[in-house]
Amino acid sequence: MNPERRYFMQNKMFCFQCQETAGCTGCTQAGVCGKKPEVAAMQDLLMYVTKGLSAVTTQLRAEAKEIPTEVNHMITRNLFTTITNVNFDKDAITARIQETLDKKQELQAQVQNKKALPDAALWSSDDPAEFQVKAVEVGVLSTKDEDIRSLRELIIYGLKGLSAYTSHANVLLQDDEKVDAFLQRTLAATLDDSRNADDLVALALETGEYGLKGMALLDKANTTAYGNPEMTKVNIGVDTRPGILISGHDLRDLEMLLEQTQGTGVDVYTHSEMLPANSYPAFKKYPNFIGNYGNAWWKQKEEFERFHGPILMTTNCLVPPKGSYRDRLYTTGEVRHPGCRHIPGDIGEKKDFSELIEQAKHCAPPEEIEHGEIIGGFAHNQVLALADDIVGAVKSGAIKKFVVMAGCDGHAKARDYYTEFAKKLPGDTVILTAGCAKYRYNKLNLGDIGGIPRVLDAGQCNDSYSLAVIALKLQEAFGLDDINDLPIVYNIAWYEQKAVLVLLALLSLGIKNIHLGPTLPAFLSPNVAKVLVQNFGISEIGTVEDDAGIFMFSRET
Repeated sequence: MNPERRYFMQNKMFCFQCQETAGCTGCTQAGVCGKKPEVAAMQDLLMYVTKGLSAVTTQLRAEAKEIPTEVNHMITRNLFTTITNVNFDKDAITARIQETLDKKQELQAQVQNKKALPDAALWSSDDPAEFQVKAVEVGVLSTKDEDIRSLRELIIYGLKGLSAYTSHANVLLQDDEKVDAFLQRTLAATLDDSRNADDLVALALETGEYGLKGMALLDKANTTAYGNPEMTKVNIGVDTRPGILISGHDLRDLEMLLEQTQGTGVDVYTHSEMLPANSYPAFKKYPNFIGNYGNAWWKQKEEFERFHGPILMTTNCLVPPKGSYRDRLYTTGEVRHPGCRHIPGDIGEKKDFSELIEQAKHCAPPEEIEHGEIIGGFAHNQVLALADDIVGAVKSGAIKKFVVMAGCDGHAKARDYYTEFAKKLPGDTVILTAGCAKYRYNKLNLGDIGGIPRVLDAGQCNDSYSLAVIALKLQEAFGLDDINDLPIVYNIAWYEQKAVLVLLALLSLGIKNIHLGPTLPAFLSPNVAKVLVQNFGISEIGTVEDDAGIFMFSRET
C-alpha cells in the first residue's frame, strides 16, 4: 500500500499546534479550528518548502550574498499563513507553494556549495498531484523521535509567532535583516538531524530572545506611525448609523479603512484583538471611529450576525463563517476563506475598501449587545509615565502583587478559570494583561488602587513586549539582581503560536514559575515537559482557590 493511501486510511491529517487540538493530543480527521484535511496537507507542504527556501537563503548568506527583502517577506508570510485560524483556502496555499518553489529554484542557482543544502532545498515540482503525495511524507509526524519532534515543533511554533509580528512591522515599512536571518537560519536548522535535544533547547531559548526583538520592531513600527498608546476609555456600545467591524491585528488596514469611510455616513468599530487601536492617538481624530464591538475571537459567529454590517478580517483568528453573514465577511492580508471576498493589497499599496463601504450603506446599524466603557492603553510608555506612582504604591504596601495574565482566549469552558481567578485576587493586586485573554476579566468591576486601575491592558498579544519592558524597568527601579525577585507572578493563557513565542520570550528573560493553561501544549512530549518543569518551573494551572493561594504567598517581598 502506498504511503498516501495508508495515511488517509488511518489519519486524514495531523495537527497539534493549538491549545484546542482534539483530546489535547492532535487533530486527525479535521481541525477543531475548522481546517479541512486537504488544507492541513498543503500547510504541511508549505512549511516544508519554506524550510527549503530558508536553507537556501542561509547558505547564500554564508557565501556573503545578500537576500532580497521580498524573499524575507515571502518567508514570514508563508509561516504566518499556517498559523491557526488564518488561511482556510487550499487553492491560495497551493499557489503560495508554487511561488515558493519557483523562488527557491531561482536562488538555488546562485548557491556555490550545493552539497551543503538539505533535501528540502533540492526538492521541486510543478505538479499539484505530486504536492499531495509529498505532503504526506513531510508532515509533523515525519520526525520519528518524540522528543526531537516536540522540540522542533516548539521552535517552529515560536518562529510562526515571530513571523506574524515581523509581518505586521513590514506592512509599516519596518524591517530587521538580523531577525529575518535568524528566523530563516533557525527554520532550516529544524531539518538538521545532527542537532540533539540540548541543541534544540538552546535554540528554543534563542527563539525567545529574537521574539523580543521582533516584538520591539513591531512596537517601534506601531508607535512611530500612530503614537504611543495612552490611557483611554473605550465605548463598547453602538451608534445609530451603519457600521463596518474590523478584526485582527493590522493597524495599517484600520488606518486605510478610517480614511476611506470619512464623509460616507458609515461608522467603524473594532473587534477582539483590534480593541487596543482605540488607544492610539492617531486614530482618535476620526469622528466615525466609535469604539469596540463584542468580545474575544471565538464568539464571532453570534456577534458578527448581530453586527449587521460588513466585517473585515485582517489577521487571525477567523472562525469559518456562518452562511447568514458570509456575504458580509471580507478577508485581507494572509487571511482567506473559500466563499469570502478578498481585498488585495501588498506592502506599500493602498487597499480599496469601497466594496465594504458601499455594502455597509445598505445595512442596518449594529445591534447593541452591551454598553458602557472599558479602559485600555497601558503599554509601556503609559505605564512608565506612572512609574513613580506605581513604585510608591508598592513601597507603601498598597500594591502587594502584579499578576501577568496575558495570552489568548478560546472556547473551552475551562477558561472560566481566568474570570474566577481575577475575581479571587485580593484588592491589593494589579493584573497586567495583553492579548485577547483579557476578555475573560476586562469588563469586571475590579476598581483601582490609588487611581491605578487594577487591570492594566497593554494591548494586543504582541504588546506582551510592553509587559517585559515594564518588568525590566521595575527590576531596575527596585535595584534587584534577579527579575524573579519582583512582586510579579505569571498566569498565562495560550491558544496559538504567537502565545508560544511570548512564552519563549519570557523564558529567555530568565522568568521562572510560569503557570500555563488551560492545558499544557499537546506538542510537549513528557520528557520535554519535564525539562521545562525542572529548569523553568513551568506548571499547569490548578483550581482557582489553590492557584490564588500559591500566587499570593509566592515571592513575598
